[in-house]
Amino acid sequence: MIAIVDGGSTKCDWVILDHSGKISQKTETLGFNPNIINADLIPQEIEKNQHLYFLKEHLKEIYFYGSGCGTPENAALVEVNLQKAFPHAKVIVKEDMTAAAYAAYNGKPAIVCILGTGSNSCFFDGETVRRDLPSLGFLIGDEGSGSALGKQLLRKFFMKKLPKDLHEDFMATYHLTIEDAIRNMYHNPRANAYLAEFNKFVVLKKSHPYFQNMIFDEMKNFFEYQVLPYEEAREAEINFIGSIAFVYEDILRSAAAELNLTVGKIVQRPIESLVEYHKKYIFNQEE
Repeated sequence: MIAIVDGGSTKCDWVILDHSGKISQKTETLGFNPNIINADLIPQEIEKNQHLYFLKEHLKEIYFYGSGCGTPENAALVEVNLQKAFPHAKVIVKEDMTAAAYAAYNGKPAIVCILGTGSNSCFFDGETVRRDLPSLGFLIGDEGSGSALGKQLLRKFFMKKLPKDLHEDFMATYHLTIEDAIRNMYHNPRANAYLAEFNKFVVLKKSHPYFQNMIFDEMKNFFEYQVLPYEEAREAEINFIGSIAFVYEDILRSAAAELNLTVGKIVQRPIESLVEYHKKYIFNQEE
Protein backbone atom coordinates (compact mmCIF):
# COMPACT_ATOMS: atom_id res chain seq x y z
CA MET A 1 0.00 0.00 0.00
CA ILE A 2 1.09 3.57 -0.69
CA ALA A 3 0.52 6.75 1.34
CA ILE A 4 0.50 10.23 -0.17
CA VAL A 5 0.58 12.95 2.47
CA ASP A 6 0.01 16.69 2.21
CA GLY A 7 1.58 17.97 5.42
CA GLY A 8 0.64 21.48 6.47
CA SER A 9 1.60 23.30 9.65
CA THR A 10 -1.84 22.73 11.16
CA LYS A 11 -2.70 19.24 9.88
CA CYS A 12 -1.65 16.49 7.49
CA ASP A 13 -4.02 14.97 4.93
CA TRP A 14 -3.27 11.28 4.28
CA VAL A 15 -4.54 9.26 1.31
CA ILE A 16 -3.86 5.53 1.24
CA LEU A 17 -3.81 3.75 -2.13
CA ASP A 18 -4.13 0.01 -2.55
CA HIS A 19 -1.98 -2.04 -4.93
CA SER A 20 -4.23 -1.21 -7.89
CA GLY A 21 -3.90 2.55 -7.27
CA LYS A 22 -7.43 2.97 -5.89
CA ILE A 23 -8.03 5.08 -2.79
CA SER A 24 -8.67 2.75 0.13
CA GLN A 25 -8.92 5.38 2.87
CA LYS A 26 -8.34 8.98 3.87
CA THR A 27 -7.38 10.32 7.28
CA GLU A 28 -5.78 13.27 9.10
CA THR A 29 -3.10 13.85 11.71
CA LEU A 30 -1.61 16.84 13.43
CA GLY A 31 0.72 18.93 11.26
CA PHE A 32 4.33 17.68 11.31
CA ASN A 33 6.20 20.91 10.55
CA PRO A 34 9.58 20.30 12.25
CA ASN A 35 10.00 24.04 12.81
CA ILE A 36 6.93 23.98 15.03
CA ILE A 37 6.74 20.57 16.71
CA ASN A 38 9.43 18.21 17.92
CA ALA A 39 9.85 15.71 15.07
CA ASP A 40 10.46 12.96 17.65
CA LEU A 41 6.74 13.19 18.45
CA ILE A 42 5.72 12.06 14.95
CA PRO A 43 5.62 8.30 15.71
CA GLN A 44 3.39 8.75 18.76
CA GLU A 45 1.07 11.13 16.87
CA ILE A 46 0.72 8.50 14.15
CA GLU A 47 -0.05 5.83 16.76
CA LYS A 48 -2.94 7.99 17.99
CA ASN A 49 -4.57 7.56 14.57
CA GLN A 50 -6.31 4.19 14.45
CA HIS A 51 -6.28 3.95 10.64
CA LEU A 52 -2.53 4.58 10.39
CA TYR A 53 -1.72 2.41 13.40
CA PHE A 54 -3.26 -0.64 11.70
CA LEU A 55 -1.28 0.11 8.51
CA LYS A 56 2.04 0.13 10.37
CA GLU A 57 3.24 -3.15 8.86
CA HIS A 58 1.54 -2.79 5.48
CA LEU A 59 2.65 0.52 4.01
CA LYS A 60 5.36 0.03 1.36
CA GLU A 61 5.84 3.62 0.18
CA ILE A 62 5.20 7.03 1.73
CA TYR A 63 5.35 10.25 -0.28
CA PHE A 64 5.33 12.99 2.34
CA TYR A 65 5.19 16.65 1.28
CA GLY A 66 5.56 18.82 4.35
CA SER A 67 5.58 22.39 5.53
CA GLY A 68 8.99 23.14 7.05
CA CYS A 69 10.70 20.35 5.06
CA GLY A 70 12.52 22.70 2.68
CA THR A 71 15.94 22.14 4.25
CA PRO A 72 17.84 18.83 4.09
CA GLU A 73 18.10 18.75 7.89
CA ASN A 74 14.36 19.14 8.46
CA ALA A 75 13.46 16.71 5.68
CA ALA A 76 15.81 14.13 7.22
CA LEU A 77 14.25 14.63 10.67
CA VAL A 78 10.77 13.93 9.32
CA GLU A 79 11.99 11.01 7.21
CA VAL A 80 13.71 9.31 10.15
CA ASN A 81 10.64 9.59 12.36
CA LEU A 82 8.21 8.44 9.67
CA GLN A 83 10.51 5.47 9.16
CA LYS A 84 10.22 4.67 12.87
CA ALA A 85 6.43 4.66 12.55
CA PHE A 86 6.40 2.63 9.33
CA PRO A 87 9.46 0.35 9.44
CA HIS A 88 8.78 -1.48 6.16
CA ALA A 89 8.07 1.60 4.03
CA LYS A 90 10.25 3.47 1.59
CA VAL A 91 9.90 7.08 2.78
CA ILE A 92 10.31 10.08 0.47
CA VAL A 93 10.08 13.54 2.08
CA LYS A 94 9.86 16.77 0.11
CA GLU A 95 8.68 20.26 0.97
CA ASP A 96 5.04 21.33 0.71
CA MET A 97 5.91 23.68 -2.15
CA THR A 98 6.59 20.64 -4.33
CA ALA A 99 3.16 19.25 -3.46
CA ALA A 100 1.55 22.58 -4.36
CA ALA A 101 3.39 22.63 -7.71
CA TYR A 102 2.22 19.11 -8.51
CA ALA A 103 -1.36 19.71 -7.37
CA ALA A 104 -1.74 22.97 -9.32
CA TYR A 105 -0.09 21.70 -12.51
CA ASN A 106 -2.34 21.99 -15.54
CA GLY A 107 0.14 21.17 -18.28
CA LYS A 108 1.89 24.53 -18.62
CA PRO A 109 4.52 26.46 -16.62
CA ALA A 110 3.11 28.62 -13.84
CA ILE A 111 3.92 30.44 -10.63
CA VAL A 112 2.45 28.34 -7.83
CA CYS A 113 1.61 29.79 -4.42
CA ILE A 114 0.55 28.43 -1.06
CA LEU A 115 -1.85 30.55 0.97
CA GLY A 116 -2.87 28.68 4.09
CA THR A 117 -1.63 28.94 7.66
CA GLY A 118 1.61 30.16 6.07
CA SER A 119 2.50 31.31 2.55
CA ASN A 120 5.09 30.48 -0.07
CA SER A 121 5.72 30.58 -3.82
CA CYS A 122 7.68 28.89 -6.59
CA PHE A 123 7.90 28.57 -10.37
CA PHE A 124 7.08 25.13 -11.82
CA ASP A 125 7.72 24.25 -15.47
CA GLY A 126 6.30 20.73 -15.25
CA GLU A 127 9.56 19.12 -14.19
CA THR A 128 11.52 21.45 -11.92
CA VAL A 129 10.36 23.43 -8.89
CA ARG A 130 12.33 26.69 -8.80
CA ARG A 131 12.37 28.75 -5.62
CA ASP A 132 13.67 32.30 -6.09
CA LEU A 133 12.60 33.45 -2.62
CA PRO A 134 13.12 32.03 0.89
CA SER A 135 10.37 31.16 3.33
CA LEU A 136 10.79 33.54 6.28
CA GLY A 137 8.11 32.06 8.51
CA PHE A 138 5.31 33.77 10.38
CA LEU A 139 7.50 36.14 12.40
CA ILE A 140 8.73 38.24 9.47
CA GLY A 141 7.23 36.54 6.40
CA ASP A 142 4.14 34.51 5.44
CA GLU A 143 2.50 37.51 3.78
CA GLY A 144 -1.18 37.02 2.92
CA SER A 145 -1.44 33.91 5.06
CA GLY A 146 -3.82 32.94 7.82
CA SER A 147 -1.22 33.76 10.45
CA ALA A 148 -0.54 37.17 8.84
CA LEU A 149 -4.25 38.05 8.81
CA GLY A 150 -4.66 36.80 12.37
CA LYS A 151 -1.72 38.95 13.42
CA GLN A 152 -3.31 41.97 11.72
CA LEU A 153 -6.62 41.35 13.48
CA LEU A 154 -5.07 41.06 16.94
CA ARG A 155 -2.93 44.14 16.43
CA LYS A 156 -5.94 46.19 15.32
CA PHE A 157 -8.08 44.88 18.18
CA PHE A 158 -5.63 45.59 20.99
CA MET A 159 -4.55 48.94 19.53
CA LYS A 160 -8.23 49.95 19.18
CA LYS A 161 -8.12 50.33 15.41
CA LEU A 162 -11.18 48.19 14.66
CA PRO A 163 -14.52 49.92 14.03
CA LYS A 164 -16.76 49.84 17.11
CA ASP A 165 -19.06 47.08 15.80
CA LEU A 166 -16.17 44.75 14.95
CA HIS A 167 -14.38 45.52 18.21
CA GLU A 168 -17.46 44.65 20.27
CA ASP A 169 -18.18 41.50 18.25
CA PHE A 170 -14.59 40.36 18.69
CA MET A 171 -14.73 40.95 22.45
CA ALA A 172 -18.00 39.05 22.75
CA THR A 173 -16.67 36.15 20.67
CA TYR A 174 -13.25 35.62 22.26
CA HIS A 175 -13.14 37.44 25.65
CA LEU A 176 -9.43 37.71 24.86
CA THR A 177 -7.04 39.40 27.25
CA ILE A 178 -3.63 40.73 26.30
CA GLU A 179 -2.10 38.29 28.81
CA ASP A 180 -3.68 35.30 27.04
CA ALA A 181 -2.65 36.59 23.63
CA ILE A 182 0.97 37.17 24.68
CA ARG A 183 1.18 33.74 26.30
CA ASN A 184 -0.14 32.01 23.17
CA MET A 185 2.04 34.01 20.80
CA TYR A 186 5.30 33.68 22.71
CA HIS A 187 4.98 30.44 24.68
CA ASN A 188 3.03 28.26 22.25
CA PRO A 189 5.01 26.02 19.85
CA ARG A 190 2.15 26.36 17.36
CA ALA A 191 1.83 30.15 17.55
CA ASN A 192 1.33 30.45 13.79
CA ALA A 193 -1.68 28.13 13.93
CA TYR A 194 -3.00 30.06 16.96
CA LEU A 195 -2.88 33.31 14.99
CA ALA A 196 -4.44 31.71 11.91
CA GLU A 197 -7.41 30.51 13.98
CA PHE A 198 -8.65 34.11 14.22
CA ASN A 199 -9.45 33.95 10.52
CA LYS A 200 -12.71 32.28 11.49
CA PHE A 201 -13.84 35.68 12.75
CA VAL A 202 -12.59 37.47 9.62
CA VAL A 203 -14.33 34.97 7.32
CA LEU A 204 -17.64 35.43 9.16
CA LYS A 205 -17.35 39.21 8.75
CA LYS A 206 -15.46 39.34 5.46
CA SER A 207 -18.17 41.40 3.74
CA HIS A 208 -17.50 44.23 6.22
CA PRO A 209 -15.78 47.10 4.34
CA TYR A 210 -13.05 47.33 6.98
CA PHE A 211 -12.10 43.67 6.55
CA GLN A 212 -12.42 43.93 2.78
CA ASN A 213 -9.71 46.60 2.84
CA MET A 214 -7.57 44.74 5.37
CA ILE A 215 -7.63 41.51 3.34
CA PHE A 216 -7.05 43.37 0.07
CA ASP A 217 -3.97 45.11 1.47
CA GLU A 218 -2.58 41.83 2.82
CA MET A 219 -3.09 40.10 -0.54
CA LYS A 220 -1.28 42.94 -2.31
CA ASN A 221 1.48 42.52 0.25
CA PHE A 222 1.70 38.85 -0.70
CA PHE A 223 1.96 39.59 -4.42
CA GLU A 224 4.57 42.30 -3.89
CA TYR A 225 6.82 40.11 -1.73
CA GLN A 226 6.25 36.61 -3.05
CA VAL A 227 5.17 36.90 -6.69
CA LEU A 228 6.43 40.08 -8.36
CA PRO A 229 10.12 39.23 -7.77
CA TYR A 230 9.73 36.32 -10.26
CA GLU A 231 10.72 37.39 -13.77
CA GLU A 232 7.76 35.36 -15.11
CA ALA A 233 5.21 37.18 -12.93
CA ARG A 234 3.73 39.34 -15.68
CA GLU A 235 3.38 36.57 -18.25
CA ALA A 236 2.73 33.35 -16.34
CA GLU A 237 -0.51 32.23 -14.78
CA ILE A 238 -0.45 32.29 -10.97
CA ASN A 239 -2.06 29.25 -9.35
CA PHE A 240 -2.95 28.90 -5.69
CA ILE A 241 -3.24 26.14 -3.13
CA GLY A 242 -4.72 26.56 0.34
CA SER A 243 -7.74 27.50 2.41
CA ILE A 244 -6.94 31.22 2.62
CA ALA A 245 -6.70 31.56 -1.16
CA PHE A 246 -9.99 29.68 -1.44
CA VAL A 247 -12.08 31.61 1.10
CA TYR A 248 -10.80 35.02 -0.03
CA GLU A 249 -10.71 34.19 -3.74
CA ASP A 250 -12.66 37.26 -4.87
CA ILE A 251 -10.41 39.66 -2.97
CA LEU A 252 -7.27 37.80 -4.05
CA ARG A 253 -8.26 38.10 -7.72
CA SER A 254 -9.05 41.81 -7.27
CA ALA A 255 -5.64 42.48 -5.72
CA ALA A 256 -3.97 40.60 -8.59
CA ALA A 257 -5.94 42.56 -11.18
CA GLU A 258 -4.83 45.87 -9.66
CA LEU A 259 -1.22 44.71 -10.12
CA ASN A 260 -1.91 43.41 -13.67
CA LEU A 261 -1.32 39.81 -12.64
CA THR A 262 -3.29 36.77 -13.81
CA VAL A 263 -4.66 34.33 -11.26
CA GLY A 264 -5.56 30.92 -12.66
CA LYS A 265 -6.43 27.81 -10.67
CA ILE A 266 -7.28 27.95 -6.94
CA VAL A 267 -7.43 24.65 -5.04
CA GLN A 268 -8.57 24.57 -1.42
CA ARG A 269 -7.20 21.17 -0.41
CA PRO A 270 -4.52 19.86 -2.75
CA ILE A 271 -4.54 16.22 -1.69
CA GLU A 272 -6.91 14.95 -4.42
CA SER A 273 -4.99 16.77 -7.18
CA LEU A 274 -1.72 15.58 -5.64
CA VAL A 275 -2.89 11.96 -5.84
CA GLU A 276 -3.88 12.39 -9.48
CA TYR A 277 -0.47 13.89 -10.31
CA HIS A 278 1.25 10.87 -8.76
CA LYS A 279 -0.90 8.45 -10.73
CA LYS A 280 -0.30 10.29 -14.00
CA TYR A 281 3.34 11.35 -13.75
CA ILE A 282 5.20 9.57 -10.92
CA PHE A 283 3.87 6.04 -10.71
CA ASN A 284 3.78 5.70 -14.50
CA GLN A 285 7.44 6.77 -14.66
CA GLU A 286 8.36 4.17 -12.07
CA GLU A 287 6.59 1.30 -13.81
